[in-house]
Amino acid sequence: MSRLRVPLPVPNAPPLGALLRRYAAGSPLTCEPVDEGLLNRGYRLCTTRGRFFLKHHFDPETADPAAIVRQHRATRRLAALGVPVAPPLPGRDGRTVAVVGGHAYALHPWIDGRHRHGGQLTPGQCGRLGSLLGAVHAGLERVMPPHGRVGPAPAESADPADTFALIDGLLTRVRRHRPADSFDALARHRLLERRTLLERHAGRRPPRGGAVGWVHGDFHPFNVLYRGNAPVAIVDWDRLGVRPRAEEAVRAAAIFFVRPAGTLDLRRVRSYARAYRRASGATPAQLAAAVHRVWWERLNDFWMLRWHYERGDTRADPQFPATAALAVWWTREYDAVCGAFTG
Repeated sequence: MSRLRVPLPVPNAPPLGALLRRYAAGSPLTCEPVDEGLLNRGYRLCTTRGRFFLKHHFDPETADPAAIVRQHRATRRLAALGVPVAPPLPGRDGRTVAVVGGHAYALHPWIDGRHRHGGQLTPGQCGRLGSLLGAVHAGLERVMPPHGRVGPAPAESADPADTFALIDGLLTRVRRHRPADSFDALARHRLLERRTLLERHAGRRPPRGGAVGWVHGDFHPFNVLYRGNAPVAIVDWDRLGVRPRAEEAVRAAAIFFVRPAGTLDLRRVRSYARAYRRASGATPAQLAAAVHRVWWERLNDFWMLRWHYERGDTRADPQFPATAALAVWWTREYDAVCGAFTG
């Protein structure tokens, strides 16, 4: 008889016995946590029937079973259109969400692949990435309900007055942090720098967002799996929703193509953006408006520092230096960035 091997320690280990009884997935052999990702919990599961990815929908903002079912339905329909996804497996009762002990789980096939940052992609592969996101947006438009019935209206852009208050509050937390360290020094420098930039550019606050549509909601390198040079699966659809589509394209580029020093690789951005526009039907004017809104969002956003100082959560700390530097560089090179997305 095979024995389950769960490497220890496994915090919050899933109830494998109760879960696998709901699937025709065999008996468990090994279960290992998947480290990537800031939200939710995932496990690489090997059973007598094969290899699987077990997802624990843990984030309270996205763990509603009805919303998860909607995500699952979207991925099944996108798969039918040829979009590379990994739809969940149905249980014995036909359902794709298993609720055990008040927690929601889903079982997916295991996809062999690796994550690739934009700097690892050739310009042609950057174009393929843009085409992929464009295909996602166009595909969701075909398979999901009309926008008017689901999701909020485009949000107001950030109010600088609120941001100034947030900066003051974060500076107070930085000063009080003991023992002071290098992260505190960088945080203080970037907060003061950002306040100066906002004072200078407060009059450039954009209006509400543009045309909305169904979007993945979290398209970044950890959510795209490659095998060789080809994307084989887009994963983690927890943020699926109705939002401005062109803004997702810009946000994704700002993550894929940011360099360690906090600049964007505009050559790669241009290849990606041209292909995205062709695949999605987005116009240069829509991309220009999205660039402006995402730039403004970056100037006013401090979620990494809020995690660090308000929640004591340091998981995003390694991303902070490049992300904070990018807001400054983007402001200085605004016209060049806009040109890369629209030219």
